[in-house]
Amino acid sequence: MYKRYFHHLWTIIRPVKTWYFAAAMVLCAAVCVVALRANYQHMVRLREAVFVADQQNGDVEGSLQTLRAYVNGHMNTSLTKDNSSVYPPIQLTYTYQRLQTAEQERVNAVNSQVYTDAQHTCEQLYPGSFSGRPRVPCIESYVKAHGTSARPIPQDVYKFSFASARWSPDLAGWMLALSIFLLVLTVARFVLGRALKALGS
Repeated sequence: MYKRYFHHLWTIIRPVKTWYFAAAMVLCAAVCVVALRANYQHMVRLREAVFVADQQNGDVEGSLQTLRAYVNGHMNTSLTKDNSSVYPPIQLTYTYQRLQTAEQERVNAVNSQVYTDAQHTCEQLYPGSFSGRPRVPCIESYVKAHGTSARPIPQDVYKFSFASARWSPDLAGWMLALSIFLLVLTVARFVLGRALKALGS
């Protein structure tokens, strides 16, 4: 039974020499490597576009979405923290600094208005105090009661890690699949030839 099955397989792949399969496999593997490198290089360009948008206050969200979609859909494009890295690979440093600056400007503006209101309020409460002694504690108390402080901005929200696809239906993915298939055919061609000789065919 096994001999008949081997004969059937042998008649299918016998016309093609083993080294044909091996050569085709090597060629597909080489194309796969080149395609994987192209995937990585394109990821680097998209990552740089994110950094430029972050620095120049451009379309950070759009650039980030494009990078995320590409990394998630292509092999050899991973942007994850490894053992030698302390921080995530994508950090929107300039965006974070701009938000901190904007928050501090907001606080300064609010507190400036609060101080002005405190002066007016305390002048009305103590209109005859030319030396200002009663007004100083009044102003300090008013500012303390109505002033504000900067709200903390979570830094982790502006750090990102993206994992690449294990297999992707692009040139690299199809060449990888074809390389594996040709490897199987190469081994099968070699093993079947030896097995049939051993069985005395």
